[in-house]
Amino acid sequence: MSDPRINTLFLDVGGVLLTNGWDTQGRKKAAELFGLDPIEFDDRHHLTFDTYEQGKLTLHEYLRRTVFYQSRPFTMDDFRQFMFSLSRPFPEMIELIKALKKKYNLRIAVLSNEGRELQIHRIQTFNLNSFIDYFIVSSFVHLRKPDVDIFQLALDVAQSPPSSVLYIEDRPMFVDVARSLGIEAIRHESYEKTKAALISYGLIP
Repeated sequence: MSDPRINTLFLDVGGVLLTNGWDTQGRKKAAELFGLDPIEFDDRHHLTFDTYEQGKLTLHEYLRRTVFYQSRPFTMDDFRQFMFSLSRPFPEMIELIKALKKKYNLRIAVLSNEGRELQIHRIQTFNLNSFIDYFIVSSFVHLRKPDVDIFQLALDVAQSPPSSVLYIEDRPMFVDVARSLGIEAIRHESYEKTKAALISYGLIP
């Protein structure tokens, strides 16, 4: 039987359900493909990306600051399409979550740091809203992990006490923050390890 306390799953997206949306490796590939100075590009990215993830910049504005502050031999749409093309699903994890939701009637919420356009692209491309009930995303709510307020907001939206929530996240710091609030948490390292951890909570696909 499942743990009677657990009725809600909180999930990160990048690194858990999908590849990361726009990470160091993606930016390295972009710099190589589009002929950007990698050091300058990375510096500009780090100066402004948190603002984009908090929903205070559009993707257009982020790219104006990081890439298109000077004339380029490619278009902004070319660059956006490359960014979007980097996302790939982890099918085993998606099917695992779908199976648990169906079997145990779990509420499923995304708790993610992601820019608006990237997150919407990923939701639509991978049909995430077919099994996820709530999207607590940094660019939607103007809060970012590890701010405890975004975790509290997710609890308020789900109307679940911390002890009834299980959070799956690949970043150790965010796991620690969740646990400090009384939320059960699994650090995601692989499909096999996470599946075993879920089984230990009585959530058997």
